[in-house]
Amino acid sequence: MEKSNVERLFGWLDETTELIQQHRNEPYLDSLSATMEFLFYEGAPEDMDDLLAHKLQNTLIKINMDSFHTEEVRKAIQLAILKGMKGSTQQQHLMTPETVGLIVGYLSDKLTKDKKAIRVFDPVSGTGNLLTTVLGQLKQEVKAYASEVDPTLIQLSVLNANLQKKQVEFFHQDSLRPFLMDPVDLIVADLPVGYYPDDIQANEYELKADSGHSYAHHLLIEQSIKYTADGGYLVLVIPEFLFDNDQSDKLQAYLQKYAHIVGVIRLPDTAFKSEKNTKSILILQKKGKNTSTPKQPLLVQMPSFKNSNGMADILGKMNAWFDMYK
Repeated sequence: MEKSNVERLFGWLDETTELIQQHRNEPYLDSLSATMEFLFYEGAPEDMDDLLAHKLQNTLIKINMDSFHTEEVRKAIQLAILKGMKGSTQQQHLMTPETVGLIVGYLSDKLTKDKKAIRVFDPVSGTGNLLTTVLGQLKQEVKAYASEVDPTLIQLSVLNANLQKKQVEFFHQDSLRPFLMDPVDLIVADLPVGYYPDDIQANEYELKADSGHSYAHHLLIEQSIKYTADGGYLVLVIPEFLFDNDQSDKLQAYLQKYAHIVGVIRLPDTAFKSEKNTKSILILQKKGKNTSTPKQPLLVQMPSFKNSNGMADILGKMNAWFDMYK
């Protein structure tokens, strides 16, 4: 059987990455970064070992980037990153599942399609896969921004955006510190769950804990609302237990004060490795002059993504809800 374009490009990325990895004896993701950089610039950097540079030059003739569509490039890179992450046990290094990214993109398109131009921000962009999935579904003129603190992940996300020919402005910083950026029309994020270690910085937030460390995911919601323009939207992948913990009363009061809850999409357990990792999608609108809470929020329990009839039925109902909402 002939390989698909995604398989061909992934095969090339994987082989080249392993070649660099064997030569340098470093983690797969670091070698993948070098591979993507080599592919983007179509040549080895000057400081690269001559033997390795020569071997890489020979692999470059086997691939022509002009023969791939943007989505094929995104998916092939995603497969390579997933392979690299298999060896990584860090929770924040887990990638947003493909189907979840596509649903976030669908919701983002529905919420903003009446605007000719929008500004989008992912404050916890990781490898850039969620943001570039969403950008692939937005039809208007888009200015995109992303922030990531992890040096390996931001390097991968910059190269990921470059190879997909997507213009994204990146911030390499702690996403709970101030940004040199005006508020945006749309925020998308897959919120990392856990405690935020910097208590001094946490003190700047209304959602700081009364004692001990604050929840990073609560502070990130506050930070995201702060950087959303009045009337703008937030589409957030949240842990299932977000409104069911010792600080959730404070969070609910905060959301009531600053935002409208537009909807909650409960994702199927089967989309995640284990039940305790199950997530939902929370849709918020930042309060503004002419905004109001929807009479009937969008509340959806997604069927298994493998159930195509169930999915078609739910998408039909969601489309009808958006027609009424908009």
